[in-house]
Amino acid sequence: MALAACCMVCCRRMSTAGPAEKRPTMWKSIRKLAKITGLVVLGGCVFITYEVAALNKRVTLDTQATLQEKLKSYIYLNTTPFEEKETFGSFPGITYKIRKELHRAVRRFLETSAKVLHRPLDEHLISLDMDTHEYALWLLLKKSKAKDKETRLQAVQELAESSHWHDYQYRTVAQACDQRTAIGLARSKDVDLRFFLPPSQLPKVDDDFSIEDRLRQLLDSLPQSEVDQCVQYFTSLALRESSQSLAAQRGGLWCFGGNGLPYAQSLSSVPSEKVESFCLQALVQHSKVPSHCEAIVANGGLQLLQRVYQLRSDSQKIQRNIVRIIGNMALCENLHTAIVQSGWISVLAELTKSPHNIQASHAARALANLDRDVLHEKYHDGVYILHPHYRTSQPIKADVLFIHGLLGAAFKTWRQQDSDQTQNGNDASEKEDYTECWPKTWLAEDCPNLRVLSVEYDTHLSDWRAKCPIENQRKSMAYRSRELLNAIKAAGVGDKPLVWVAHSMGGLLVKKMLQDASKDPSLQTLINNTKGIIFYSVPHHGTLMAEYSVNVRYLLFPSIEVKELSKDSPALQELNESFLSMAKKMEFKVLSFAETLPTTIGPMMKMHVVPVLSADLAFGDLIQVEVDHLNICKPENKDSLLYKHSLQFIVDALTDVLSN
Repeated sequence: MALAACCMVCCRRMSTAGPAEKRPTMWKSIRKLAKITGLVVLGGCVFITYEVAALNKRVTLDTQATLQEKLKSYIYLNTTPFEEKETFGSFPGITYKIRKELHRAVRRFLETSAKVLHRPLDEHLISLDMDTHEYALWLLLKKSKAKDKETRLQAVQELAESSHWHDYQYRTVAQACDQRTAIGLARSKDVDLRFFLPPSQLPKVDDDFSIEDRLRQLLDSLPQSEVDQCVQYFTSLALRESSQSLAAQRGGLWCFGGNGLPYAQSLSSVPSEKVESFCLQALVQHSKVPSHCEAIVANGGLQLLQRVYQLRSDSQKIQRNIVRIIGNMALCENLHTAIVQSGWISVLAELTKSPHNIQASHAARALANLDRDVLHEKYHDGVYILHPHYRTSQPIKADVLFIHGLLGAAFKTWRQQDSDQTQNGNDASEKEDYTECWPKTWLAEDCPNLRVLSVEYDTHLSDWRAKCPIENQRKSMAYRSRELLNAIKAAGVGDKPLVWVAHSMGGLLVKKMLQDASKDPSLQTLINNTKGIIFYSVPHHGTLMAEYSVNVRYLLFPSIEVKELSKDSPALQELNESFLSMAKKMEFKVLSFAETLPTTIGPMMKMHVVPVLSADLAFGDLIQVEVDHLNICKPENKDSLLYKHSLQFIVDALTDVLSN
């Protein structure tokens, strides 16, 4: 022990007697610090991994319930399923997650590089690690916003034809697509209505503040000076009826005559609906003025119309007038965004599927005026598209324009002939095949490459029935000719080969329009492209009804249009001679139909409204049909003589165009 102690003492003395001790260098300290840090990080990772594994074993999430709750909301998010085959130890889906994050980082890097280098990014990179249907959806949405028109239209068509997606994917498109795409989808045939967001929830209103009060306020806010006299008339009529309704509700007014409303029957629902109808008629007139349309939007008119539309779901007339207003406002392109944001696209898209032709045609007109990506034509009030209602890949090669006569309308004049209920009351199949507008159904089916249009204008036998009695000059044939020429020119009528189809006074209007167009250099294409005209009982030499009305004029107060139809009228003779000269020069094809049966007028009188001699133009073909004046333009069915001859004439007149 003593020897060992001596040795240790000697060693210490030797060490202390040696050179000075060296201090540790800086890099050794850094290495030690790195080792310590690495151990801490490694320990932390091990701890976190252990906790994740423990949670994964203990927690089970009901993803199906989460998905159901997600699909109930307005915003639909995509859930990316894990690949069951890709696992890392006991952590399913972790490899898949890591790979997804890496690919996202790579895509962001490539997108940034493409922007810096001004090179296009390969769209295939977008599809990495994305489900096929998800990739297709977002790729189509991207293409629908492309600068190239053909690319956009093809993308919208493919979106509309998609029928295999989940509900949340349709809702995703509804929220992600732009205004142009939404309008294109609405004008696509058989489109799924889930592509459109429903109208936004309207705020609640006080019970004391009725719809008619809001309509009255809207009318009061619109300009009344420097406007058309008929606009002033309809506005004053609506405000007067609204005041009477308000007074009646307060128990201060009972009106049984004049323009008053039938308050004796009801003081609540019936007057309110009629007052709303008066106000909407006034708004229809205001919506024809662009500056008034802007005022309607600025005063919340779009939202108010949406509320009335929803509340009056049982009134086709009120809904039709509302959609008519929207169609007029859609003529102003600066208001398209406001119309779309008010939720009208979903309403119009649904209405185009309506079995009622009038409702569907009004909606089709409004959507056509909104669709500036495809159409350059504009459809003014009174011009309706019967075919096609939707975008179509088939080229439209020609137009057929239908013009009704006295007391007619754009749709009811061209309905199928009403069957005899006593004979065919049990024929269910015939009832199912009945069409309310044969040009829209039969002609569109037999000639799908034609655009079929119908125009509408107000006519009356007597000034007692005039809707706007303070402007009688509007009813003259000369005024209507100029008005309709402007409307059909805006709709592009005359740019393609054209066949006119007219009933009764409508045929005289066609001749007057062609006469006026021949004097206008800007309308020469309308003359040059006119290929044929069909006249259904047109009184080229006047009608006996006009002569009868004039004889009792102090009782009936016959309207201007009736006076213009007087037999052997000098104006009619001049118009007829002018038209015959033009028809021979331009080689128009003409087909005339003449009635041979008297028409029942009232309970005690029958007469030949247009005799055969008056219906004979002395140019073209004349076919006499054993029907009365009202049914001369209403075929019994597709196999009837009326329809077969009419169809064959249209095909022959346009044979050069349709054959190509």
